[in-house]
Amino acid sequence: MTAHDPARQTAAQAFTELPDLAAERFGGEVIAANDDFFAPKESLVKAGKPEWREGEYTDRGKWMDGWETRRRRSPGHDWAIVKLGIPGIVRGVVIDTSYFTGNFPEHASIDACAVDGTLPGDRMARDDIPWKPLLAKSPLEGDALNPFGIDGAERVTHLRLNIFPDGGVARLRVHGEVVPDERMFAEGAAVDLAAMANGGFVVSCSDMHYGNRQNLIIPGRSTHMGDGWETKRRRGPGHDWSIIRLARRGVIERIELDTDHFKGNAPGSAMLESCDVSGSFDADSAKWEPLLPQTPLDADAQHRWSDLPARPATHVRLNIYPDGGVARLRLFGRATG
Repeated sequence: MTAHDPARQTAAQAFTELPDLAAERFGGEVIAANDDFFAPKESLVKAGKPEWREGEYTDRGKWMDGWETRRRRSPGHDWAIVKLGIPGIVRGVVIDTSYFTGNFPEHASIDACAVDGTLPGDRMARDDIPWKPLLAKSPLEGDALNPFGIDGAERVTHLRLNIFPDGGVARLRVHGEVVPDERMFAEGAAVDLAAMANGGFVVSCSDMHYGNRQNLIIPGRSTHMGDGWETKRRRGPGHDWSIIRLARRGVIERIELDTDHFKGNAPGSAMLESCDVSGSFDADSAKWEPLLPQTPLDADAQHRWSDLPARPATHVRLNIYPDGGVARLRLFGRATG
C-alpha cells in the first residue's frame, strides 16, 4: 500500500484517535449513491479492513471490497450519501482506496449537512438538502489511506462523498467529536454517562497491547475477546487503569462491568475512582475519590453495583488488578449542571 509523507501521517494520528462517527456498529450506513455497478455502496462503512480476493470475479467484473462505480462516459461525477451513526463535529476523514490501483478516483470532496429526523436516501439525494462543503476537492492516491484533517466544522448528521470522475473507494472513516441530542440529559432519566454514543471518551490508559481502550464504551455487548480492552501480562509491581471522560458532569448511580469472553485473562479485581474537574483535566493533579472499593471479579461475567456515593463527577478511573481484559464498562447516572 502506498505510504504518505510522514508529516501527513503524524497529523492523521491525532484525529484517528477520535471515534468513527460513520462506523457501521454505531448505526452508520450508506443510504444512497448514484451508481454502484461494480461494488456495493454499503461496503464504505464496513467494520473490517478491506480485503483482496485473488482471482475472484462476479458477473459484473472483478470482486472488490468497497464501493465502485462504472466507467463514466458522460460529464459529471459520482457520489454516495452516508448517514452518520452518531452526529458530531468532524475533525478528520480517511478516504481509503486499498486495492484500487487502476480504478481509483483522481479526486474527492465531501459535503455535510445536519437534518432532524430520519430521511430516506432518495429524499437526501434531492437538490433542496442544505449541503455545505466539508472537504474541498482533493487529490487521492491509489491503494492508500488518504487522511484529511477538517477545521472549523459544525455538528452534522450526513455526509456526501463526491468522487471525480468515477472509480472505487474501499472505506470511508469519519473521525470526530460526538455531539448527542441534549434532550437525553435534560429529561432527568438515567443515561450511560460513559457511552461513546452519548459523548463519553476514554482519554488515556496504562496499556492496551491486545485491545483498544475505546472498546470499553462502544455500543452493544462484546462479540469476542478482541472486542474489549486488554493489557499485556504485568511482570512488575503496580496495576493497569483506564480514565473515562464522562459525556456530561453527573452523579453515577449504577455501574455495569463485563468481563465477557475473558476467561483465563480477566482481572482478579477492580476498583473505580471519580473526580470532579471544572477546568482542564490533569490526571496527576485531580482529586480522585473512591466510587467502588476494590472488588473481586469473575471471569466471563457481568457485574453490577448500585450503592454508590452520590457526588458529581466528570471523570472516572477504572483500576484493574493486576492486569487483564474488560469487555465493557457502563456508568449510568443523571447529568448535573
